[in-house]
Amino acid sequence: MRSKPTGPNGPRTKYGFDSQPITQSDLPVPFPRPIGPRAEELLKEVVESGLTSDMVDRFEIAFARASGVKHCIATPGCTPALSVLAATFDFEPGDEIIVSPISDFGTVQGLIAQNYIPVFADVEPNTVNITAETIKPYIGKRTRAILVVHMTGLICDMDPINELADKHGLIVYEDACQAVFGQYKGKYAGTMSTAGAFSFDSEKTMGSDVGGCILTDGDSLAEQARLVGQSRGSQTVAHFGRVHTTNGFAHRMTQSTAALTLAQLDIIGPQVAQRDRMIRLLYEMLDEIPGIAPIHIPEYVDTYSCWMAGFTIDPQQFSCDTETFGNRLADGGIPGAGQARYYLLQEALPFLKEKAISRIYPYSEPPASRSYKYEASSTPNAHSFLERFVRWSTFCEKYDESHCELAANIVRRIADQNRR
Repeated sequence: MRSKPTGPNGPRTKYGFDSQPITQSDLPVPFPRPIGPRAEELLKEVVESGLTSDMVDRFEIAFARASGVKHCIATPGCTPALSVLAATFDFEPGDEIIVSPISDFGTVQGLIAQNYIPVFADVEPNTVNITAETIKPYIGKRTRAILVVHMTGLICDMDPINELADKHGLIVYEDACQAVFGQYKGKYAGTMSTAGAFSFDSEKTMGSDVGGCILTDGDSLAEQARLVGQSRGSQTVAHFGRVHTTNGFAHRMTQSTAALTLAQLDIIGPQVAQRDRMIRLLYEMLDEIPGIAPIHIPEYVDTYSCWMAGFTIDPQQFSCDTETFGNRLADGGIPGAGQARYYLLQEALPFLKEKAISRIYPYSEPPASRSYKYEASSTPNAHSFLERFVRWSTFCEKYDESHCELAANIVRRIADQNRR
């Protein structure tokens, strides 16, 4: 009988890495973040210029060029970027925007602020994303746009969604805050629709101190986004001065954030490529564990700019619930592991649910044209998925093959310890 191959610390697995008990410190975490080598130089330039540098313009030009689009409008974050877009589209109160039910409050904050009504389409079974098929039943007379969310960095199947939107005369735009430089059929996330919004917050894939932006090829949209989002809706009138022709914001990126984000742009390519390689390897390993189903990566995803790793558990195979499973993963060595039920937006926004129940504006009729109900049962696939989903948001470009093996070992050990 052949003996198992061994490494310096004991038995080795089929992937060639040691399979030993591990501690939380063995797995990398995003912080401290790798910082682009030009960061100090660019920040120094901002200081030495006495705040007269053109750093924001330079970042906008560089990010637009790297993404292959005409316009980049820098913002303080992704939530402001999406808020600016909602205001820029200038729909009517009571108009409907179809959006994924699995996301964060920042996705819908701008819609709510503009008195639009978010309509949550369901996701495909056992996935994190909406599709053209799941969107279709939610399109109505008041539907004006579809806001897709590339959750965890996994890009939605955009071609059928765009075709469906064209058929109904709807705008499509993208929340790409978790998917920077992810690729779908050779195209980058955030560039496959009317506009895309991004996050450069410190924990995100292209982490700066904070920050975000809008990308678009639309000249008039870009001009209006700057007017509404950065100039507070103001224009200068001769012999008078500033006149506010519409309500607006001062959502501007700072020069220091632009400098740091520009430096991060220098190193993002290899980082995203590393995330893509490692998440595919990690999911291959997790897929071998009975009762564990990693997020499926469709063939149309050329590059998975993964910000969050995750999998679902089969509750029939384990003696503990999902929350306990996630907590035991965290205790066992995966920092940031846990259940994330709060991503189900209908349940995470009780104030919105109350407005809909009480028919508080814009849920009054008018401007609403019907009654609305925000319940988990309205998107059963999304609800079922999140009841079984465990994620860790500390997955990062620092992972290598051995870290994937270590993480898979933790999941395997916790799974085996909690089997029925």
